[in-house]
Amino acid sequence: MNPVLIPYTCRSIIKTMNELKAYIVMDNDIRFGKPCIKGTRITVGDILQWLSTGMSEQEILEDYPELEKTHIKAALAFAAERDKMTRIIVHETVA
Repeated sequence: MNPVLIPYTCRSIIKTMNELKAYIVMDNDIRFGKPCIKGTRITVGDILQWLSTGMSEQEILEDYPELEKTHIKAALAFAAERDKMTRIIVHETVA
């Protein structure tokens, strides 16, 4: 990986993660610090699990009325950004 691209990618992730803070919070007193939808005890992992088992967005929203479609999109974006960050950290550690 080109070393010049790593700082750019990191800035991109930080910007997106900062934007996600409007929807996702991590509090050690709520679900052991797992990333949760703000104002709920629903974790990003919960949403990903429901989607992976075949629940539609509409089914999730019907079962959990405190959620909005934006929350589901934020959970997916959070997981994608975290995955990018993991790859950068692994690359920097191995290199």
